[in-house]
Amino acid sequence: MSKLQLSFACGLYDRMLALYTGGAGIDLNFIAIDQPRPIFDRMSGGEEFDLAEYSSSEFVQRFVNRECPFVAIPVFPSIAFRMGFIAINRKSGIKNPKDLAGKRIGVPLYTMTAAIFINGILKNEFGVDLSKVLWVQSAMNTKGAHGSPTVLPLLKKISVENNTTGKTLGQLLAEGAIDATLGTSLPNEIRTNPDVVRLFPNYVDVDKDLYRRKKIYPIMHLVAIKKSVYERYPFVATSLYDAFVKSKQIALEKLFNLRAVRYMTPFLMREIDDICEVFNGDPWPYGVEPNRQTLEALVQYQQNLGLIDKPVKVDELFVPVYG
Repeated sequence: MSKLQLSFACGLYDRMLALYTGGAGIDLNFIAIDQPRPIFDRMSGGEEFDLAEYSSSEFVQRFVNRECPFVAIPVFPSIAFRMGFIAINRKSGIKNPKDLAGKRIGVPLYTMTAAIFINGILKNEFGVDLSKVLWVQSAMNTKGAHGSPTVLPLLKKISVENNTTGKTLGQLLAEGAIDATLGTSLPNEIRTNPDVVRLFPNYVDVDKDLYRRKKIYPIMHLVAIKKSVYERYPFVATSLYDAFVKSKQIALEKLFNLRAVRYMTPFLMREIDDICEVFNGDPWPYGVEPNRQTLEALVQYQQNLGLIDKPVKVDELFVPVYG
């Protein structure tokens, strides 16, 4: 890898910082892009980078449909519990999750990983019937579309329309034109409009309960490598995986050092207690086995929602990274 320099597009997360600075023992042309959607769009639309942070659900969909010019390694730049990212308008009549049935729900992109996990959890854990929901797509807090995605066709017919009002999803929710929103962010109006609230005020407890019962910890993004690069240099998978693991370990050591608080989190000590209690000290596991239940849930949810027509074994999604 010392003579082979690969371009890598990713958010500059704490777990990636040592890769950016060279402290993880590997030389990458690290292209830091804060918003993941442009990375996905540039990879799917033009294969612009040798490897990149990439949508987990989009990779699975492309893999199953045999339209995937990438391979993946089980490194996950973004993992996020999602039940706190469902907002409702109090006046919509939604009192509990099942009340979402038949409503107008805003989502940045119906096929985005966050929406797939949220919808799958709502259906499987709370019995929500999403079959008659009208989905309204656009950006949450800016006008217009959510990026320029290259989306494969759906296998099931759903009711979905694009928001052409010139307003954000947050504005539509606040005025009652839609009943709820879900996705990777909350509407800004949740801080300013008393009618816009979370569906689950106790979302931390809900997410912890789901994790303890089902081991579902939603994996948003994985690392995709251009298939042409991997086929020419197959050793890069293991070399990269080892470097990602080292970079994450460096970040964890800095996180756990409380002699001088590194992050602007006033109750960081309490958060570290949670990391130890709930995650046994590793809040960001890499590899297939520690994430098997989550990955299997993602595949199941995608099949249920009509994004893929058959299941796939999660081990098949990733190239070998050991030995």
